[in-house]
Amino acid sequence: MRLEEYMRKRDFDATPEPMGARGNHDVSIFVVQEHHASHLHWDFRLSLNGILRSWAVPKGIPDDVGVKHLAVETEDHPIEYADFEGEIPEGRYGAGKVEIWDKGEYNLLEKEEGKIVISLEGKKLKGKFALIRFGGREKEKKNWLIMKLSGSSTERSRTLEVQEDHPGLEEKGEVTKNGDREEKIQ
Repeated sequence: MRLEEYMRKRDFDATPEPMGARGNHDVSIFVVQEHHASHLHWDFRLSLNGILRSWAVPKGIPDDVGVKHLAVETEDHPIEYADFEGEIPEGRYGAGKVEIWDKGEYNLLEKEEGKIVISLEGKKLKGKFALIRFGGREKEKKNWLIMKLSGSSTERSRTLEVQEDHPGLEEKGEVTKNGDREEKIQ
């Protein structure tokens, strides 16, 4: 994908999102943005070839080896989006609050059509992860799986992080590691 789709979906006079352009090809950064859009999800972005390849991950990035979460590929974003936090206005594409959940550098370990293996070095996410496209390797397929591979470690449990970042959630129910909310039994 290219940035044309990103540009087409946005009115930059009405959104604080960066307009951006293709960036430095030598940058190897990743960012996970918590996106409170119509449905809470996490946007996982990797810098590749001067843009941010992007996936929407409804249940967050898995922190247990072997757990697979759906990652739906979205339009590419400009490199500047890696620093974006803010409120996308109501009525605009992606409306809602965007916060950086984690950010860091990565090493590309393997890349072939439909498969990306990386080692993340973020504040929260550390270790080896894979993105695997569903149902073959055709480029038009948008559904991927993201999973943590053996030998990986995450500094802290995502459950604890979600609860610390959002005080008061315990009053509404427990948040499990995969981001689901379970009602407390009284």
